[in-house]
This record gives sequence, structure tokens and C-alpha cells, in this order.
Amino acid sequence: MSFNTIAKYVRKAYADFLTHIYDVPPRMLAFLIITLFAITPYIGISPLILDNILVPANLMAILAVSWDLLVGRTGQISLGHAIFWGVGAYSTALLFKYINWPVWLTIPISLLAGVGTAIFVGIPCLRMKGPYLALVTMCFPLAITGFLSYYRDIFGGDTGIGAVYEFVGGKMIRRPFPKIFPTLKGYDQMIANYYFTLILLVISAMIIYKIATSKTGLVLISILDDELGSKACGINVTKYKLMSFAISGLFGSLTGAVYVHMVEGRANPNFFHFSYSIIPIIVTILGGIGTIYGPIVGTYIYYIMNRYIFTEVIPLDMNIQLLLFILIVILFILKWPRGVARAIVEKLEDLEEPREVEEILKGKTKDEEKS
Repeated sequence: MSFNTIAKYVRKAYADFLTHIYDVPPRMLAFLIITLFAITPYIGISPLILDNILVPANLMAILAVSWDLLVGRTGQISLGHAIFWGVGAYSTALLFKYINWPVWLTIPISLLAGVGTAIFVGIPCLRMKGPYLALVTMCFPLAITGFLSYYRDIFGGDTGIGAVYEFVGGKMIRRPFPKIFPTLKGYDQMIANYYFTLILLVISAMIIYKIATSKTGLVLISILDDELGSKACGINVTKYKLMSFAISGLFGSLTGAVYVHMVEGRANPNFFHFSYSIIPIIVTILGGIGTIYGPIVGTYIYYIMNRYIFTEVIPLDMNIQLLLFILIVILFILKWPRGVARAIVEKLEDLEEPREVEEILKGKTKDEEKS
């Protein structure tokens, strides 16, 4: 490839950057934030912050974005999103325990289990709306918790599924619960976990954003605005509602499958705890529902406050932490009722002005246009 060809591609990339990112303040801010997160491990951030705050936050952000697609785009109010989180975790753990499959094979199977669960949950929920739908979705994780307890011989009861002990050749052998990157140790493993979850978050958010802004996304919004009118226009509402459940279940189970190997190290009934259904709701409302980027911003605010400010900077009793966090969230919502991220984006959009960069790069100027 000649130098002129390379220079041509560089100029085109630079032009695209100026016109599509630099000239659009919200996109420029997003670019700077992604760049900051990309270099975070090398700017003096503590390894404990990477491992205890940013890695879980990246995964929870994916769960929150999947909830936002389901609720913020189609209006299917779910209070039981932890079911996908838990199904993803238990699916990969069961495959490890009973079949001894490697991690990179169990996670894709977990995604299929999440989609199947979403369809199973979505079909009976399609006939319900509003608070009835919310109550039904909330019951599913509670029912599964009882199911796990009843069949404790299979699912490990309250302790769940972790390291496996078995007799091989007359000796007791311990199979530790697998890590995503088993060959790495210490800080190297923390960095690998961080970058893996960050890339996973960026890719998942981009896919969900593309779905939300596609023709399918427009149909979902039409169902949210006027379901009866959508039916009158010939839209198969049942199909699109079930599709939103399936997509949400896919990404929800992905986060659970990765979280159990990377953070928890054991699949237990706590994955179906009500808190894992509430956190996506809180962070989505905090950041901005129906925006895709709002849940991500809200998740980082939540984890920084909950696991750093109220734990490391200002150590407080857990009950006081909860009270302060609730008060702060209420203040945020009163100040920015449509979400913190949405408010920031709207302010940046007000700063956006048309520039001459694109015209200059195309060889046009105002003087040439006048002539």
C-alpha cells in the first residue's frame, strides 16, 4: 500500500472524527470518557477499585441497559430482572459441575438458557399490563429460589455451586470454580477482567443501541406510546414484546454467567435476590430511562457511592449508607427528573453549533458558495 493511499485513509478518518464526534459535544464527551476508562489501570487507580468497583459496575451496567430496553422502550415493567442474572450464573455453574465444560463453552449455552427463560416468562406476561405485570415478574425469582432449595442435591441448596470435590483413582480431587482467565494471577488478572468487562459493556451497549434506533426500535416505541394504535396499524405486538423479552434475557444472562466466574466464584440463590432486580431500576431512573446510556452513567454513580465513598472515604453503618443513598437519589431525581445523563446530554446539545470543517475538507468555502 502506497504512502498516498495511507494518507488518504488517515485524512478521511480525521474528517469523520471531526464531523461525527468532535463537532457533536455529547459524542465528544462519550469519546473522552471511553478514552479515560481505557487508560484507567495505568493512571494510578488502586487494584482494589478495579476489582471491587469497576468490574462489577461494568457487568451491572449491561444488566441495567437490558432492563432499559425492556421497560424504557416497550413499557414492559419488570421487577424480576434478577431471574436472567441468576439463570446465567446457574447455567454455567451446572455445566461446569456435571459436564466439566470449559468456561468459554458454558457461557454461550447460558445465553441460550437466558433466551429460553425470557420466552418462558414472557409468554404468560404478555396478557398483563402495569402493576399486574410487575407483580408477576417479581414472583418468578422468588419461585426459582424455592425450587433451588427443594432440589438442593442438584443445585447445592443455600451454599450453591462452587468448587467440586470428587474421587478419582481413590483420591479426593478438588476442581476449583473456573476463572475467565485462569492462567493470569494477581494484578494481571484484575486488569484482564477489567478490560474484558469494559469491552463487553461497550459491545453490548452498541448492539442494544443499534436495536433501539433501528426499525425494530421504532416499533417498540410505538408499542410503548400506543399499543392499541400499533395493533390497528398491523404490527404484531406479541411478536415484538416477546422479542424485547428475549433480547433482554440474552444480555441479562450474559452478565450473570460472566459475574459468577469473574466476581462471585460461586453460583448461589443470592443471584435471584430482589436487590439484583431493584439495582437496575434505581440506576436506570437515576441516569435516564429510555436512553441506553443513562443506565451506564447511573450504574457508575451507584457503585462509586456505595462501594467507595460510603465504604472507603466515609465509612458508615450499612443502614445509614442506605438512608443517605436513598436521600441522594431522591435529590437527584427532584433536580433532574428525566435522569442525570439525559440532563447532561441536553445541556451539551445546546452548545452544538454548525461548523465549516466538513465543507473545508471537501474543498468548499463560504466564498465559493457565494460565487
